[in-house]
Amino acid sequence: MSENKIVYPYIPNSNPETQKEMMDYVGVKDMWELYEEIPEDLLYRDRLAIPDGILDEFSIKKHVEKILAKNTNCDEFINFLGAGCAQHFIPAVVDEITTRGEFLTCYGAESWADHGKYQAFVEYNSMLAELLETEVMSVPQFDGGQAMSTALAMACRMTDRRKVLLPELMNPMYRSIVANYMDSVQDELNVECLFIKFDPQSGKLDLADLGEKLDETVAAVLIENPGFLGVLEDQGSQIAELTKEVGAEFIVYVNPISLGVLEAPANYGATITCGDLHSLGLHLSGGNGQAGFISTQGEARYLNNYKDFIYGFAEPEVAGEYVFGNMLIDRTHYSKRAFGKEFTGTGTNLWMISAAVYMALMGPKGMEDVGTAILYNSQYAAQEMAGIEGVSLRFNSPFFQEFVVDFSATGKTVAEINDKLLKQGIFGGLDLSSCFGEFADCALYCVTEVLTKAEIDQLVVQLRKIVEN
Repeated sequence: MSENKIVYPYIPNSNPETQKEMMDYVGVKDMWELYEEIPEDLLYRDRLAIPDGILDEFSIKKHVEKILAKNTNCDEFINFLGAGCAQHFIPAVVDEITTRGEFLTCYGAESWADHGKYQAFVEYNSMLAELLETEVMSVPQFDGGQAMSTALAMACRMTDRRKVLLPELMNPMYRSIVANYMDSVQDELNVECLFIKFDPQSGKLDLADLGEKLDETVAAVLIENPGFLGVLEDQGSQIAELTKEVGAEFIVYVNPISLGVLEAPANYGATITCGDLHSLGLHLSGGNGQAGFISTQGEARYLNNYKDFIYGFAEPEVAGEYVFGNMLIDRTHYSKRAFGKEFTGTGTNLWMISAAVYMALMGPKGMEDVGTAILYNSQYAAQEMAGIEGVSLRFNSPFFQEFVVDFSATGKTVAEINDKLLKQGIFGGLDLSSCFGEFADCALYCVTEVLTKAEIDQLVVQLRKIVEN
């Protein structure tokens, strides 16, 4: 290893002279001496079977571009696939501001590295709280599933109860996250998750089943609205009333881009609102492009149970000025370390900038316009698809952005249909057979503001050909 004379431009201290200086300082003659505590039978001293390093920027760029060119993406295909992350229009200004060096290099630092970062955070908090009709915002969670899990953990701490009620038709990925989180977030939690049945015709929550499962041992009832399958839950006020009668928290997971046309959960009784920022200016991305949020009113019991930083205003010394900063930091593991409410991190703080810029650009009228476009586009697509022989909609309820299409009467599987659509340059809906057994021949279709009438019509033409042949 010490004989390596190659200087790798992207690996610190790979210069042989620098390495020798460092080894001389610590008193070793060979790099293998740094690993002397590792048993010899675990050391691999031969050359790894990997290609030689690429040492110049141009060659690296060409190499990576060739790899990326193998991907099939939504710039080349018409996309009707959602189920958690959907394709939305992102104004160029969002990326221009998010990628400025002042934000990229200090997104998780403290005030000494602040170049407008904290003000951007406060603006984000203010705009999203206004959209949600709430008073307090957390900094971003890892993603929507983690935000949902932490909201449930908050409810368990506040109520000192260890049972939560969740919808049977919840996002299956989030269901897995919640189950894992409730078992591991704190040893003393050991939360029991019970699932509320759904009405098979509407897809909405079965209130009778909810009533049977609700009692004074329940910490929280959680719903997704819009639901994972797109269904709009119009029973929110009734669910809130039933939940509060037993002293439990009513948590609503919401897609924020829907709030330009739909009522904010707080206005029909939600005590904790959570969700994912993805629809507010974040790109589709493999393993990224998501950041969760949690929001409540300003009561002390909620403030004291957030696990993350909270930014708020203080009385200024000079009239007319605004003073803002971190509040109640003693709640967090930054202060209490292992004794904090839960672990937190800064991995998604940068997406606050994207969301803030997107909301500032859109404004109330822009949010209404994009929500209206999604409603019209998805309704048109569902109507046209349901006109194909053998194709029907699974539920009779209103929906937002996503809806379930039943292909069981066509004699063709969703996988077969999607494969043929892919050959025509179209990403079909999510095959629900792997998510819910009762929807084995159904697909979840997603239609947002970026899809044109011509593209929807193209899908319908191709589907008709597939099911009729």
